[in-house]
Amino acid sequence: MDRLIGKVAVVTGGSRGIGAVVASTLASQGAAVAIVYKSNAEQAQAVVDKIATAGGSAVSFAADVTDRSAVDSVIEAIVKRFGHIDILVNNAGIFESSPFGNIDAALVQRVFSANMDSVLNMTQACVPHFPASGGRIVNVSTNLIYSPRPGTSIYSASKAAVSVLTHAFAKELGARGITVNAVAPSMTDTDMAAATPEARRQQVIANTPAGRIGVPADIADVIAFLASDESRWITGRTLLTDGGLTDAL
Repeated sequence: MDRLIGKVAVVTGGSRGIGAVVASTLASQGAAVAIVYKSNAEQAQAVVDKIATAGGSAVSFAADVTDRSAVDSVIEAIVKRFGHIDILVNNAGIFESSPFGNIDAALVQRVFSANMDSVLNMTQACVPHFPASGGRIVNVSTNLIYSPRPGTSIYSASKAAVSVLTHAFAKELGARGITVNAVAPSMTDTDMAAATPEARRQQVIANTPAGRIGVPADIADVIAFLASDESRWITGRTLLTDGGLTDAL
């Protein structure tokens, strides 16, 4: 499938997990991909090499997306390399849980900075480099914004903020031909979910109509659709990508 030929895609958190598969999927559909990672250059290069082996095009760039000056610098480097940006996938983020009584200001700052500030920073930095014909922004939220679990209040709130930004930015950027959407996965089989107790994993499997936990490709394929022209009449939406789990609860 070559529906993204000629497009330049920026994927944050692209060195592992969902982000790595998103980068590979977009590249497989013809996009030139800029993989933005925080610290693990070896992981990022492995994704770049995998894409190249499959015949795609990708380059990795290091940046802390919570730092606006670092974001401005990396976007400048990306535009210098590729000339413009058509697609932004705001995938970078962290998961931290804490019971109500242990929530403190440091936790709130850390989680909101990684999950919400990063989206704002990247979006503001990238949009000026979108072509006049428009572009696509896809953010990664979570199904927990609809059904938060005990201990996930701050994480869920930070991702709810991402969905609100998605809705608001869609209205502000629509006149420029830019669509802004989000995906809301449930537990996905990545290293971030590796520490999940087995009992919880089995509970998710039992409550998911498909009878399994999602894999990164389940999310990446939806993101690729939202990054394509076929999604042109969808904007301002957070799409549940959870195998039916949320409605089944």
